[in-house]
Amino acid sequence: MIGNLRPMEIVLILLVILLLFGAKKLPDMARSLGKSARILKSEAKAMKKESENEAAQQPDASTQQPAPKTIQAAPGDVTSSRPVGEPNQQTTKN
Repeated sequence: MIGNLRPMEIVLILLVILLLFGAKKLPDMARSLGKSARILKSEAKAMKKESENEAAQQPDASTQQPAPKTIQAAPGDVTSSRPVGEPNQQTTKN
């Protein structure tokens, strides 16, 4: 029997079934779908705005100076750590 039906007739039958059995729930479903779409849109805008703010706050990597290296007397000992410069020609000639 289904083999004799054209696609338009199947769509019409499904629409009638939906209207008969789901007419009371259609407005609620449409309302919840609209709320979901608004929430998704606002979250996407917030994420885009947040990423733009982070990009504006971070300076270029080329202008940042690297943090000074430190030597620690023992692992975990931060009281005796001191900054260490990069080796240059004067320090390597010893």
